[in-house]
Amino acid sequence: MNSLASVTLEVADHTAADRFYTAFGLGAQVRLQASEAPTSGFRGFALALTVSQPATVNAFIGAALDAGATTVKPASKSFWGYGGVVRAPDGTLWKVATSAKKDTGADTRQIDEIVLLLGSEDVSASKRFYVGHGLAVEKSFGSKYVQFGAPSGGIKLALYGRRALAKELGVPVDGAGSHRLVLGSGAGSFTDPDGFAWEAASMAPTP
Repeated sequence: MNSLASVTLEVADHTAADRFYTAFGLGAQVRLQASEAPTSGFRGFALALTVSQPATVNAFIGAALDAGATTVKPASKSFWGYGGVVRAPDGTLWKVATSAKKDTGADTRQIDEIVLLLGSEDVSASKRFYVGHGLAVEKSFGSKYVQFGAPSGGIKLALYGRRALAKELGVPVDGAGSHRLVLGSGAGSFTDPDGFAWEAASMAPTP
């Protein structure tokens, strides 16, 4: 295992979720499987789209809202750039952001990077766990944030303090029950220190 091979969201209504992610423009990047596992509040993760400019942020957020998402954090400028957060109909939180504060051209609807943000109670311990499972650190900011490398076009894995991630997303930190998330790798099945489940990539459902 040297990268995140797949991301599968467990959803209560598979047909509706498939319709949303296709309309949102992510039908091929995200896998879905049906689940009625109890869950409430913050599920401890978010998916982030990094794009080139504010116009592209607005285009993706607009498409998500048109497809049934709800606004969690309206798009706005910040010290780091421009971005916002929406909640998909299945409950998954999506952050769309850019480091640019001004547009340099027309919206391209192109995704530069997809990052899965996992909220961790102990980022340093989780970092050691994943390094021990073969992931290579790409970025690290002490015990606050760690990002692992991924092949070109792949979804990157990152660790964020759970409380800090909830604050960044604009949601209460409390949550209970299933994460409703399954991650695929080439290293078999295991569970990380924060309860996120991994399975052999070959076992993941077909998109």
